[in-house]
Amino acid sequence: MDSSLHGITPLRQRMIDDMRMRKFGEKTQLDYVRAVRKFAQYLKRSPDSASVEELRNYQLHLVDHGVSPASLNSSISGLKFFFTVTLVAKMQPVHLPRKLPVILSPEEVKRLIAAAGNLKHQTALALAYATGLRVNEVVALKVGDIDSERMTLRVEQGKGQKDRYAMLSPVLLERLRVWWRVARAQGKMLDGGWLFPGQNPVRHLSARQLNRAIHGAADEAGIEKRISMHSLRHAFATHLLEQKVDIRLIQVLLGHKKLETTALYAQVATDILREVVSPLEKLSSA
Repeated sequence: MDSSLHGITPLRQRMIDDMRMRKFGEKTQLDYVRAVRKFAQYLKRSPDSASVEELRNYQLHLVDHGVSPASLNSSISGLKFFFTVTLVAKMQPVHLPRKLPVILSPEEVKRLIAAAGNLKHQTALALAYATGLRVNEVVALKVGDIDSERMTLRVEQGKGQKDRYAMLSPVLLERLRVWWRVARAQGKMLDGGWLFPGQNPVRHLSARQLNRAIHGAADEAGIEKRISMHSLRHAFATHLLEQKVDIRLIQVLLGHKKLETTALYAQVATDILREVVSPLEKLSSA
């Protein structure tokens, strides 16, 4: 296909190049370009600005004007290639500024948990901080996911539809046992049921309810930082890093696919930053 024809646009050239890369035959290329050109004539503007509704109306327009099924399919194939290949390849993702997370200090975490409105919320917040689990993973835990012999928590189908194990500390285990005894005595926890049941114990506590609980606890504790349940996950990772836990182990505990995601916490681990000796100090002592 001659790409030097007078009047060819960069967008059409891109479509032609996309077809050439896929070794489309010359007839197919001509048919696809013709399909897009006719659509542009119908729109009376560049085809890359079309809406889904305009594509639908154009197809109805072709049917109403007696276009044969073969020609209709050819037009649809050409437009589908244009919109799903050429335009998608042309689009570039928007760069999102990467913001550092707000980190709670250990003292703030302690105050936050203590200020939660009831034992269930206190236990759930403590678990989130002790394990680094996401809020959706916390609320989906069942009593049977606790393994006190291996000191692990089983996380079924976490983010990315993957199972993994979280750490279970002795202090957390004792908190969970206290909560279990109280909830059982109150008839709120079913055999083999949710670790944090909702008002109806057949369903678990929702992520929204737990986020409301942590906001209420932050107000009660006088914590003015902008936080959410995810803040406890950030605190978990940062405090472990400050305790010199290997970052690759933290990656596994968080369930991160890429190490660079976990490495973000090195930028907010202030205890580690304070240990670094500035080169200016070396100059002063020279």
